[in-house]
Order: sequence, then structure tokens, then C-alpha cells
Amino acid sequence: MNRRRSFSLAVYAVAALMFFSLAARADEGMWLFSDPPRKLLEERYNFDPSDAWLDHLRLSAVRFDNASGSFVSGDGLVMTNHHVGLSSIYKISTPDRNLIITGFHARSRDEELKCPDCKLKVLVGIEDVTERIRSAVASISDPAEAAKRRSEEIDSINRESKEKTGLPSDVVSLYYGGLYHLYRYKVYDDVRLVFSPAESIAAFGGDPDNFEYPRFALDVCFFRVYEDGRPAKTPHYLKWNSAGPKEGELVFMAGNPARTERLKTVRHLEFIRDVIMPAVLDQRRRREISLTAFSQRGVENSRRASMELRKCQNSRKARLEMLAGLQDPAVMKIKRAEEESLRRAVAERPELAAELETALEMIDQSLTAFAEIHDDYEMIGGGGAFQSSLFSFARTLIGMAEELAKPEAERSWGYRDSDLDSLKSRLLLDVPVYPDLETVLLADSLSMYLEWKGYDDPLVRAVMAGRSPPQRADELIRGSKLADPSFRCRLVEGGAEAIEACDDPMIQLARLVGDPADDIRKIYERRVSEPQTQAYGTLAQVRFALFGDSIYPDATHTLRLSFGQVKGYRRDGEPMPAWTTFAGLYRRAEENLFAAPYSMPSIWIERKDRLKMDTPLNFVSTNDSIGGNSGSPAVNRDGELVGIVFDGNLPSLVWDFVFTQEEGRAVFVHAGAIIESLRKVYDAEALVDELIGK
Repeated sequence: MNRRRSFSLAVYAVAALMFFSLAARADEGMWLFSDPPRKLLEERYNFDPSDAWLDHLRLSAVRFDNASGSFVSGDGLVMTNHHVGLSSIYKISTPDRNLIITGFHARSRDEELKCPDCKLKVLVGIEDVTERIRSAVASISDPAEAAKRRSEEIDSINRESKEKTGLPSDVVSLYYGGLYHLYRYKVYDDVRLVFSPAESIAAFGGDPDNFEYPRFALDVCFFRVYEDGRPAKTPHYLKWNSAGPKEGELVFMAGNPARTERLKTVRHLEFIRDVIMPAVLDQRRRREISLTAFSQRGVENSRRASMELRKCQNSRKARLEMLAGLQDPAVMKIKRAEEESLRRAVAERPELAAELETALEMIDQSLTAFAEIHDDYEMIGGGGAFQSSLFSFARTLIGMAEELAKPEAERSWGYRDSDLDSLKSRLLLDVPVYPDLETVLLADSLSMYLEWKGYDDPLVRAVMAGRSPPQRADELIRGSKLADPSFRCRLVEGGAEAIEACDDPMIQLARLVGDPADDIRKIYERRVSEPQTQAYGTLAQVRFALFGDSIYPDATHTLRLSFGQVKGYRRDGEPMPAWTTFAGLYRRAEENLFAAPYSMPSIWIERKDRLKMDTPLNFVSTNDSIGGNSGSPAVNRDGELVGIVFDGNLPSLVWDFVFTQEEGRAVFVHAGAIIESLRKVYDAEALVDELIGK
């Protein structure tokens, strides 16, 4: 059966016709907490969340670096997905204590394991700063100067907010510059692992079942945040509802969706389809092959590469399906219909029509410019040619030395005084660096650089220094001391003088490509980024003038609210259930003879008879969800936690560009399954008592 089947053209056609009619847009929307879809919820579900309800959910939601979570007790207990916590679990694992394979359960607070380099954020304040930023660049016509001035104003706002409130603050661009909001965060930097299952049950089905449904995964883990050495008091947390949702029930999600591109123009989506996505897939496929080969050399190799390999597999599969969506004529038809609808809507307002056409032309020109520099921007500007944590250390150390020599107002983003503590913390953290794995990944990315640019390119020749990619990678990794945090510390303390005198080969490489990287980034900013910022800002103003703020902004990895129904669907004519059960889990394992990736931890086999087999394990809903939402809590009308999202099915992967509800679904772990597993399999009664409020 062809898994990348075409989506229903009729569904897309209906969606296109209904684009500007929210009442007919299904359960679409990643809504701002400061501007929730009250009218839509009232009309469709007869529910109007109070300000107190929204505030409580917002303050219970937690942001991980690239994902989401939530407080589930008043003592700082946080729930997220196992695959979200995997990075921390990986860093505190060792060859003799591989928590990814064995799982972990702290039976007392003293046993909870501190996780290095893990910070969690809670959004505590939102302020509209649009007019201040817009005024700062209103009289500037030069793109480079406008970008510089906007960045300076954003830095000033962030700094003033931090000085005034003591809270880390970030200005968030919405509608691609149509609005700017200042977000203030409470940050927890003492985070400890409480419970995680073995990966074989958390990611049951592995890559074959990823983005599929039915699913049977216990993709969940628990952390605790501490303050002053004690569990933090978190009065806003989600009360547990083990009964979970019923089919057809309204559920909400609060999470941090990474990025959607639903407001992008047709021409921009075509560029993503024809240029960006194939290049990204090329990188991901190569990297996955290298990691797989490395993993197969032994158990320890497999452990070292496990996190990167899983991330790479997930990324490759997701992007392959996104590309399939963009290659579907039905998808592009709906996007063209949206654009034509917008043109028709401005036809009787000449001033808006002129702004619209100017913006569309600016975007087209920026994409033409991007095509000219794409390979250099990705390989050199973005560091795609140098996939190594040691190279990242080197580039950051050099950047810090250069930027700190400037007055603060002239420093680049990320190097202001308010950023330095966090920057130094990341640089000096003692994290595992494996030279053999680093060499494999660097050799692969250098080889790709050669393929893209050719050996006759002068910078390629300088980078390779007369070596093949494997030889050059081995030379760089073996000769570098940057894996040693004390060596990095000496370079930080020594500043520009120490960097200048350093003969570390990775530092030398980063210095070699530093100026070309800066040059290509400046070209990108002047010819691509800034024109797009201005053009999409104009498009946002046109939409505001026509439709008000009834169109939600694209996702920006900031907190959003979505809603939907627990609801099954039909796939190729066959009904897909709203939820799966433990019985289905064991049946799936038995059908595959308990062979990986359908193997199970021995404790799950030994304690099978303890479990109530008809307990719902995973369920699906129509909630609008993409990457970054992983770990988002699902709550009912009463604000009670009923599940946690961990995936989407294949038809949902086109949601980066257009939302459809016929088959697309978000996939959750059921709250009841979590309690049943903790009690019957893991004997985690203390943790259960904390979750259910005993």
C-alpha cells in the first residue's frame, strides 16, 4: 500500500473555499494566549474559557528547548515525552548505566538525577511592543540598516525588560513582523530526572511506526524543577483525570509548536519544495546512513549514536512527508486559491492592492536572490559543512572574543551582557564528546560540502587542506582539545588574545571560514531576510485591514493554544479507532515475535497479567499540532490533564503548510495508561500519589 497517498482533492477544495471563514475551518489554529478564539469556541463548542482558566493553563505549561511539557504537581513535577527528555537522559547515561535501555525510577527525592544543560521556561507575561519597533525603522529605507536598527531596538526592549523585572525576556515576531510581542519567562535551571521508561516501550514500534497510527507507545517521562536545592513550589499545575477523554470530547493543548508556513506565498512554498526541502533531505539521508553504520559496530557505538540517529530518522521521515504534501497538486491548488482570494478581497481597495502586489514582488525577488547563494548559506553561513560539536564550540568561542571587544550596543544577537551567563554556561558544561562519532559526522558533512561546491572552489580547497573528507575529519577531531571544558574555559578567560594565539586545528578552521560565513550571512540578511520581513509584515497589515485578527499567526516556537475533538477517522476506507489499548500493544508485539522495534522490556512481559487490557493507551484528536508540540498537555473543559501529545499521523505532516481534518490527527498518550503503567508495571505508588493529589 502506498503510504504517501494523495490527500482528498475535494477536502482541499472545500478548505480553499473556506479559507477566510473561520466558522468553516475545522479545528484549525495555533492561537495566542493573549488572543484566544473565544467566538469560535463559543459558536462551535458552546465554551468560553475564562481569563483565569487561560492563565492557569499558560502558567502550568512548560517550555523545553525544542518542545513542551507541563507541571503536574505543586512540588515542581514536570511531565513531557520520553523523546523530549532523551537528550538529558542520554547525557546522564554511561556505558555501565544506560538509562535509555534500562529506564529510571527515583523512589525518593534524594535519588532524582540532576540533568546538565537543561533549562525550563514558563511564560509569565506578554506585552505588545509592535508600535515601538515599527517606529524605530519607519524612516529607514536601506534594508541592512533597517535590519540593524530593528535588532538594536529588540535588544533594547529585551534588556530593559530584564532590568525592570529580573525575568529573561524575548521579543517574538508574529505574522513575520506584522506584530511584535514581548514574552517574559520564569526560568528553572536545576532540573532533575524522576522517571523514564525504557526506550523500547517509550518508542515502541520505532521508525516503522513513527508518524503512523494505530500507535502503542508510552512516550512519557517526568522531571522535577528545584530552587535553592529544594523542589520548587509550583501552584499552577494540572490536576490529573485518569478517566481521560471520551470520543467526541473537546480537548485543548498548550504547547510550543516550532514553525508553520501557512501564511507563506505560493512562490515561497514552491521554493521550499524545489530547493530547500530536497537539500535538507539530502543532508538527513546521508547523516542517517553514517549514524546507522556507526551504530552497527557495537553496543557502545549504538548507545553513543542513539539520540542523534533517532532525531535524524524522525527529521528525515517528517520532511519526506512534508515534501510529498508540497508535491501534491491538490495542496498547491489550495494555496493558489488562498492567494487569489486575497487578491479578490483587495480588488476594490486600490491602496491595499498596491501594497499586496509590492509585497508579493519583494518576496519573489528575495527568493531569486536566495537561489543564488543557497549552497554557500547552508554550508558555510549555517555551518552545514562542519557537523561537529567541537566546531560549534570553536565558532562560539571566536564569536564571543570578537563580540566582547565591541561596545554592548554594537554586539550581535546572543552576545549582549544579558546573554553572557547562559552562553558561558553552555560553553563550559562538561558534556560527553565522543571523538569517533564526531569524526564520522564531520567526515560526512565535509564530503557533502565537496559534492555541493566541487573541489575547484577556493574555500573548499582551503578547508580540505589537501586531505580527503575522512582524513581531514580525523585530523581535526584528533588534534583538537576543545572536548576538554577546562581548555575551553582558558580560551573564554583569555579572550581575543588567547584565541589569536591558539593553534587548535578546530579553532583555526573556524577562523578560516569565519569571514566568508559573515559575508554570506550579511548578503542573506540584505537580499533575503530583511526584504521578506518587510514584505510579510506588509501582507500581515493587508490581512489585518481585511479580516482583523481572526487569522492566527504562523507558529514561532512560542506558547500557543489549540483545540479539537477526540475522533477516529478512515484510512483507505478502513476505520481507525479513536484510541488503542494495552491489549493492542501486546498483540502488536506478538505479531512481530517481540523482535525490535516491537520488543518490550522484560518487566512488561512478566507483569502483563497485572494490567487491565482494555485501558486506553494512545488516542487521536483533531487538535492542530506540529513539531515542537511534543510533550504538550491535553486538558478538558475543566482544565484537567487527560493526555500528552507525542506525535502526529502521516496525513498531519502537511499541516506545516495547510491544515486538513479529514485524516490528519494528533496522537496522544492517555492519562489513564500512564497511571496504570506506573502502578501495575513499575510499582511507582509515590509518583502516582503525587500525580493524583494524594
